Amino acid sequence: MINDVCLPNGGQMKQTNDKPDNMQELVTQIARALVDIPEAVIVEAVEREESTVLRLRVAPTDVGKVIGKQGRTARSMRTILGAVSMKHHHRYTLDILEEDHQGTSDSDE
Repeated sequence: MINDVCLPNGGQMKQTNDKPDNMQELVTQIARALVDIPEAVIVEAVEREESTVLRLRVAPTDVGKVIGKQGRTARSMRTILGAVSMKHHHRYTLDILEEDHQGTSDSDE
């Protein structure tokens, strides 16, 4: 669904209510900017009926960098996703997965 929005200068801007397809890329770019090993960043999108879970994996040495002190960095990324969720009426959540010694992952929430 696309709505036209009139700008003060008389121009037109397209506003879309469709679900954005680049949220996975947004989280990927933010995470790559934070970590020491950007090539190890993997973001997997798991689509559900009314929500999308973005699962972020980074190198074990970089987990602290994407979580931040007292979880502030992770909370900031989740705040951005929350703002997009409100605008597009589609919930986005972020799971930061930590690899344990056996190769399985634990979710940090």
